[in-house]
Amino acid sequence: MAETKNTLVKRSDKVAYFGIGSADASTHTRMKGFTDMSTSKNPSEYSRRYVDEAFEQTDVTGYSPSISYGFDQYLGNEVHEDIVDITDNEKLGSDAVRSIVIVDFSKPVEGKGYEAKKRDFAVIPDSEGGSNDAYTYSGSFRSKGDVIHGTATVEGDVATFTKTAKAAE
Repeated sequence: MAETKNTLVKRSDKVAYFGIGSADASTHTRMKGFTDMSTSKNPSEYSRRYVDEAFEQTDVTGYSPSISYGFDQYLGNEVHEDIVDITDNEKLGSDAVRSIVIVDFSKPVEGKGYEAKKRDFAVIPDSEGGSNDAYTYSGSFRSKGDVIHGTATVEGDVATFTKTAKAAE
């Protein structure tokens, strides 16, 4: 898809894929059936006011990104089963860390798939069973390191991520 001025990017153009079983998964499975998947950047700020100025200055000194999630549990959905396993068995530490790849279908890369970003996250369960219609789970994925830039090829519900050198800024 050629980039066009004033083209709306749909929410469905940025799709998340989950590394089932560990953060070291080589392929990632599409995260289907999620009712919430919103990202918060959670910046750290350094604010100060100098004695010779009438205003305050603020700089961003870091980030702690998180993704809130919610899903209706479906049997046979491998991503749901993995998150439910972490939740129900109250897994800790590295046993609750998974990688997530966000594939941007609005940004194809000729011959290489699509632009993508990968990051490890701690799965932080919050609640379950909060609906009368379907059994639901919710929580957040909290960042465990830097984002890795790359490309992803997608076949069916599986994405394969390849790291690329980050472009000069």
